[in-house]
Amino acid sequence: MSFLTIAFALLFYAATAILLAGLAYKIFRFAKTPSPLKIATTPAPVTETGVVLRMFREVVFFESLFRGSKWTWTFGWVFHMGLLVVLIRHLRYVTDPVWGPIALIQPFGVYAGFAMVAGLGGLWARRFLVDRVRYISAPSDHLILILLILIGVSGLTMKFIAHTDVVAVKQFFMGLMTFSWSPLPADFFLVIHLLLVAFLMIIFPYSKLLHAPGVFFSPTRNQVDNPREKRHIAAWARKLEEQ
Repeated sequence: MSFLTIAFALLFYAATAILLAGLAYKIFRFAKTPSPLKIATTPAPVTETGVVLRMFREVVFFESLFRGSKWTWTFGWVFHMGLLVVLIRHLRYVTDPVWGPIALIQPFGVYAGFAMVAGLGGLWARRFLVDRVRYISAPSDHLILILLILIGVSGLTMKFIAHTDVVAVKQFFMGLMTFSWSPLPADFFLVIHLLLVAFLMIIFPYSKLLHAPGVFFSPTRNQVDNPREKRHIAAWARKLEEQ
């Protein structure tokens, strides 16, 4: 067993553990954070069904972003939809046999990779070209965008320029799942790609990328707009009243 295989096997075990533990901790903190006020952004739904529909539109279509900035919405939606297809396409590396829907989406995954990088390029350019966005952009914002772009570019490079042994890559990741390690190809762009992915997994729970699960806990989006019809009491305040 080569040193490269052992190092990457341990790296992905550690990255997966950090990702899952970090997400679980952050979601627990989100769920425990009190919401003492009714602060649903108006116009807001007045029923729970309306809240579900609003959250669906927000998560799938980025409704509030569309209203705020059409250009940002365009680049953001293209990036996220491209990323979704790319992630689904990559499930072929951890499924055997490959599920039917994943096999059908394979041809579209390549184009989704280009869409993902193009969307990221637009979002990054926005941080230079829009004055108010450039003013509030921190170095971490630029670094995260660079990281995501490099992941996309390195993946496309392996597809079109420096091909790697995808069968061996699949055997490696299938082996990780069964604790039966297989050799990892020592291809330069593959090593770079996997290093960047592992780094992204490690920082994900502690970066601004955590807006992915965080949107479901936003009181401006998940509250029913019925302050006159029903008194809103936070859980901790309700306990004080019961004492």
